[in-house]
Amino acid sequence: MAKGFRNLNRRAKPRNCGVGLIAVFILVALTYVTMARTTSMRFSLGGFVKPEKKKPICDTSNRKSDICEADGDVRIMGKDTRMVFVAGGGGGGESWTIKPYARKWDAGSGARVREVTLKLVDGYAQDRRCSVNHTVPAMVFAIGGWTGNYFHDFVDVLVPLFETAYHLGGEVQFLIANLNRPWMDKYQLFFKKLSRYEIIEYDDDDDAVRCFKHVTLGLRCTSAEDFQMEPSKSPHGYTMFDFAKFTRGAFSLERDYPSRIGEESDEKPRLMVITRATTRRFMNVEEIVRMAEEVGYQVVVTEGDPDVSKFSRIVNSCDVLMGVHGSALTNMVFLPTNAVVIQVVPWGNLDWIAGHYFREPSKQMKLNYLEYSISEEETTLTELYPREHAVFKDPMSLHPQNADWETFSRIFLKEQNVKLDVTRFRAYLERALRILRERQGD
Repeated sequence: MAKGFRNLNRRAKPRNCGVGLIAVFILVALTYVTMARTTSMRFSLGGFVKPEKKKPICDTSNRKSDICEADGDVRIMGKDTRMVFVAGGGGGGESWTIKPYARKWDAGSGARVREVTLKLVDGYAQDRRCSVNHTVPAMVFAIGGWTGNYFHDFVDVLVPLFETAYHLGGEVQFLIANLNRPWMDKYQLFFKKLSRYEIIEYDDDDDAVRCFKHVTLGLRCTSAEDFQMEPSKSPHGYTMFDFAKFTRGAFSLERDYPSRIGEESDEKPRLMVITRATTRRFMNVEEIVRMAEEVGYQVVVTEGDPDVSKFSRIVNSCDVLMGVHGSALTNMVFLPTNAVVIQVVPWGNLDWIAGHYFREPSKQMKLNYLEYSISEEETTLTELYPREHAVFKDPMSLHPQNADWETFSRIFLKEQNVKLDVTRFRAYLERALRILRERQGD
């Protein structure tokens, strides 16, 4: 038998084996392709059907803000439930509870913001039937926290809202928690530019069940720093320059660039000097004005105005804005591109706080930035503390990382006023004038 088998093997044709191997290879390949095409589908008694919708994603990794994006059958309940339900994505029972305000790292601000829960459900009961069907996406966020402080109005709400909603071209429904009507009136032009629909007060929405196909819970923050954006992290590549340009448009501001200055024009550049009512005040405003006029400026002195629409027009009419570090410098957003911002930094090694809040943001808005740090002789702290005190000998020992925020803010931000050395400061106004002349063609 062994010999018989040997003879049989000898009679076999090698080329037939090759054809068989090719056929097997083709069969395996076709099987793999077929399986790959069906992995995105599931089989039921009725045949192949489309996969269930992807469940919503809540990103809680950002230092400043949590954000959830929900697609499908999304239902937002009335004031009593404070819930966003999403059905059809599987995983019923999973939920996320966030405070939809863009300052989550700050426990103090979060105490003033209500929580909203987004929950996955397998289906809806009869008491959750839609009472209102919306055809545009929804955006749910809060304006509690530190809003009311001018700087935080922009940093915690307006900038993140622009980043999150601008790409929708006005086709979005805002549902706002912790809504404050006087605050909303203050910025109504900004909100109307972002949404064509009347704002819904989430805390006072009766028992409505509002249904959407897409809901965003929370606001997007691409930068961990205040009053800044990181275009590389933005889905749409937005910048602070885009924000400033949008804001000028929202308030219908006329000037995109500063006045043309030169021999052919008698027009003087306008300088806005922002004074403050209580802390970090200029103690010699009249002296500053006289010096600025000598340099060649038309000077506007102001403490600001709660009417943002009115005040933004005054700011936009100016070419240079100067003021001691504080929230009023936020008004730089209304300046025309290539205008100049001069931040007067109080005594106490406060360069870090000056840069964090206004130096970098101004550059991102395509403004020219100058920084003037006052000397020991220009602070009124000399009237409160002896020269051998740590306030003068070792200011860093009183900073938050070495002492506490209360001590730091009390001394350097609340007790201090500024008597500007106009002779020393004059060079900064002259430099601003040169910048305006040099950047006219940009």
